[in-house]
Amino acid sequence: MIEARGLTKRYGGTLAVDNLSFTIEPGKVTAFLGPNGAGKTSTMRLILGLDRPTAGQVTINGKPFDRLAGPMGQVGALLEVKAMHGSRSAYDHLLCLAQTNNLPSRRVDEVLALVGLAEAARKRTKGFSLGMGQRLGIAAALLGNPRILMFDEPTNGLDPEGILWIRNLVRALSAEGRTVIVSSHLMSEMEHIADHVLVIGRGRLVADRSVDEFIAAGSQRSVRVRTPQPEELTRLVEVAGGTVRDDGQGVVVVSGLEAGKISDLAFENAVRLDELAPVQASLEQAFMELTAASLEFQADAPDQRVPTDRGSLT
Repeated sequence: MIEARGLTKRYGGTLAVDNLSFTIEPGKVTAFLGPNGAGKTSTMRLILGLDRPTAGQVTINGKPFDRLAGPMGQVGALLEVKAMHGSRSAYDHLLCLAQTNNLPSRRVDEVLALVGLAEAARKRTKGFSLGMGQRLGIAAALLGNPRILMFDEPTNGLDPEGILWIRNLVRALSAEGRTVIVSSHLMSEMEHIADHVLVIGRGRLVADRSVDEFIAAGSQRSVRVRTPQPEELTRLVEVAGGTVRDDGQGVVVVSGLEAGKISDLAFENAVRLDELAPVQASLEQAFMELTAASLEFQADAPDQRVPTDRGSLT
């Protein structure tokens, strides 16, 4: 279990982490989310004892990281993919970690096989692709067979098969009762694997709840309606206080009214409905809505005009 209470970190005049308090429990996959510059990496560094908090504290099973006995056997982390000596082989890289942390050397072969690098074990890591580097980093995190695992963007550089493998690995580790934290910008992937979301923006806590609760709270509820009378239905919905978005193909998306109310309006006014279904928002939609005010960098909408030469736009 990881617990933070009033966790704060300043780098000079920059407040990177602002009075964060949260608990990350075992047996769940917690998605650690936030826009660029939100303070995610700073928070993970504080958890791992790589930086000291300006105020507050964060503990792992009741102790700060630097007071853990055999920390690699308790916490495994993937933060920096290239945190390895390029002239060493994958095997030697892991063997060095095992020997300096009093871990049995047999674990090296075990984790290399687990991450699919057994055949590349004797190759120098400087020739590794980004995806191979990710797999080696994950192998290092698993080396001590820890109960707590922290992965920062674990799918970077992986092909579709590798992404599926990561998904299954994370779920399997959680099913064993381990505490698993995954930080990623791939919302579609987080929706597949996460049980819980911890969201921060500008260093502050935005949300700490289950995925289902987060989606329900962060997205406007809407209902998809298919009808041969979209204009009439639109009029009825707007009179009743709802809003309608028409796709022009006999399907309207109604916001502000429950499905039952829409059904009653249609029945009472002889409007035929061919489909009436609540729209399930995505994790990405909920995330964008809840963090809109926390974005550090906001770009204007792209100009759709196409340049015809270097000096002009049409």
